[in-house]
Amino acid sequence: MPTVTVLEKLYGSGSPETFEKLYSGLVSGLKVQLGFAGTTDRGWIQLEVSGEDEIAALSLLDREIGLAPVSLDKLKKFSVIRGKIIFSTESETELYVDLGVFSPKVSDAVLSGKRLCAQLADGKEVSLQELVELFCLYDNLPIEVKIAEDVEEANKNVEAVLSEAQFSLFSRWVRCRFDRLIILGSLFSDAERAVKLSRHSRDIIKIESLGVLEQVVLCKLGTDAVGLIPKLGRYLKSAVLVPFSPKKILEAIDSQSFDL
Repeated sequence: MPTVTVLEKLYGSGSPETFEKLYSGLVSGLKVQLGFAGTTDRGWIQLEVSGEDEIAALSLLDREIGLAPVSLDKLKKFSVIRGKIIFSTESETELYVDLGVFSPKVSDAVLSGKRLCAQLADGKEVSLQELVELFCLYDNLPIEVKIAEDVEEANKNVEAVLSEAQFSLFSRWVRCRFDRLIILGSLFSDAERAVKLSRHSRDIIKIESLGVLEQVVLCKLGTDAVGLIPKLGRYLKSAVLVPFSPKKILEAIDSQSFDL
């Protein structure tokens, strides 16, 4: 019975039962048995998959959720891969992205502050921690990167940049001009419930998902995401809530970076 690692982490309000139910529903109709097998040291979810349609189930999981590369030799220069930010407040010069690589050793993607400035600030000198705050680049945020160098087993980590799709997502968020509240560590249903119980349904346009435990609340014009944090946060005790403010970004960074 093979064990695979999917690109979702167990933290916040997530539970093994939640993920097992979700993934079992995804492969329903296939002749396969799927069960929660635990997590890696860094919280990546592992599944046991077996049955007549095992190959089809693995292909479906890879397409809909993503399977971690696990081994460093799966990464190549210009590979585009999703991961989750880690150690976001621990460095003044580098942003780390956990790609789910732990063989032959744990290896992360590293985005230098200089490269992030080139992409997100049009080369303007902005500190890494300011970029982290402006773009909500906090731990567990799902993010897509592109490997920027040849991958050598001797190197501990691999150099990367934001993928074109990831940069486009941030650009759309800025151009939209509406605030967003990023919720890290909460199910979609929990975020919906928090909005309803706090009586702020009229202040939001919709809730979007970046991952199973990462939600984005799109605010209506005139609604500040910062103001929603204490209102929704009281119902989302295990989650981290951070505001994405296009106005604040445009005050700090030249608007030409986002083709306004």
